[in-house]
Amino acid sequence: MTMPAPGETVLTHHDADARLTTRPDVSVVIPCKNEAENLPELIGEIAAALAGRRFEIIVVDDGSTDATPAVIRELMRDRPWLRSMRDTRSSGQSAAVRTGLLAARGDVVLTIDGDGQNNPDFMPAMLDALEQGGPQTALVAGQRLKRTDSGAKRMASRFANRLRGAILKDGTRDSGCGLKAIRREVFLLFPYFDGWHRYLPALTIREGYKVAHVDVVDRNRRHGTSKYGILDRGLVGALDLFGVWWLIRRRKNIPAPTEVTIDGR
Repeated sequence: MTMPAPGETVLTHHDADARLTTRPDVSVVIPCKNEAENLPELIGEIAAALAGRRFEIIVVDDGSTDATPAVIRELMRDRPWLRSMRDTRSSGQSAAVRTGLLAARGDVVLTIDGDGQNNPDFMPAMLDALEQGGPQTALVAGQRLKRTDSGAKRMASRFANRLRGAILKDGTRDSGCGLKAIRREVFLLFPYFDGWHRYLPALTIREGYKVAHVDVVDRNRRHGTSKYGILDRGLVGALDLFGVWWLIRRRKNIPAPTEVTIDGR
């Protein structure tokens, strides 16, 4: 049996039956590929960070070829709030995030990368920012400070974020941060394409909602190496950027209809 992380609550079977019938307020989506060594600690940290809230965690396995499926199944044995979706072939990070969002039962969804670099301790602050922003604030995006990535990766990300910001004007300096909080009902309005997870702020604004930001500090990856390269993201990113710009340009007005009643009220 996998031991719980410090602060993590592990339920008895009696408690589990009660929790399984309770709809969570918050769903956490973890897209991952070959992260067997990082997931146990990360899941424990998330559970500790959200203690006192009704939550579920959904791990989306994007075609892992290591022990990730077995590790997840073992963790699920005494964690009824832990769910998993698995694709036998890799479809990419955007597809994995979307799979988790579609499966989520909470009204609010938190996303976090599966490599352990995003710190779950910032999750409560992100939920607070979403609540304080009111119903018109549909997305809270993490903004990384003191990034721990390689110099080449930081440089490429900085260039991409500046170019995206200049063209899309979404007010977000770091759209690639995996730590985000989003109202699920708004997510369901977004058009989907591969690479879509990097444009959530712009797509949120396109639907007439507001975006808030929370500064976060990433950590060093504990195990393994990144599964996503710089070159493949850069080549496809130019087309994605143009596509999102086109989508924004093609929407002139945000409909705001009201239902008509017989008595006119």
